[in-house]
Amino acid sequence: MNLTVNGKAATIAGKDNLDVNALLVELKVEQPDYVTVELNGDILERDNFGQTMVKDGDTVEFLYFMGGGNL
Repeated sequence: MNLTVNGKAATIAGKDNLDVNALLVELKVEQPDYVTVELNGDILERDNFGQTMVKDGDTVEFLYFMGGGNL
């Protein structure tokens, strides 16, 4: 499967379809419990990761939101 992940080409050999949870494991995403996933321009609800399939040609962005700091 060929994807665009965070703006870069990525190939996952031997996989035709993965759900988002499996993709997080396959790509060894750091801190998967804190990542927000955008699939083809849509922000996904975490509860739907297991039912949302990623297909060949999709674009995926992994986003981490940070807070804090002083003004």
